[in-house]
Amino acid sequence: MMMISKNFTLAELCNSAAAKRFGINNNPDDKVIKNLELLAKNILQPIRDHFDKAIHVVSGYRSPGLNKKVGGASNSQHLIGQAVDIDNDNTDISNAEIFNYIKENLKFDQLIWEFGNDESPDWVHVSYSAKPRKQILRAYKDGSRTFYKKI
Repeated sequence: MMMISKNFTLAELCNSAAAKRFGINNNPDDKVIKNLELLAKNILQPIRDHFDKAIHVVSGYRSPGLNKKVGGASNSQHLIGQAVDIDNDNTDISNAEIFNYIKENLKFDQLIWEFGNDESPDWVHVSYSAKPRKQILRAYKDGSRTFYKKI
């Protein structure tokens, strides 16, 4: 088991039920692993340390085949190991608390309040890169299309 930070494993950030279901290889190369290590060190581990509770990554690295299968954006940072989706529903830490902690305390590239309502997103998308844009967005649906607005 390869640890990429004190509390996060490489396998945890590459785990995908969809990849297993469709028989898609979701193993990252060395460059992606380096990005995942930076993401864990700069985003995930600080969240884990702050709340002192498990953080549930529901989507991390996505190989090109997996990203296409799940309908991910062609330029998704998941493809290069720079993004994760966190969903702490059914725990004592809300997605809103995680979103606000990241927004107020961490250096991030992109932070998205994914759907949900005004109280809490359905999940939190966060990415990290060496040159962070500090972009904060809210995702919403209009019919079947997804739109993003800056917040």
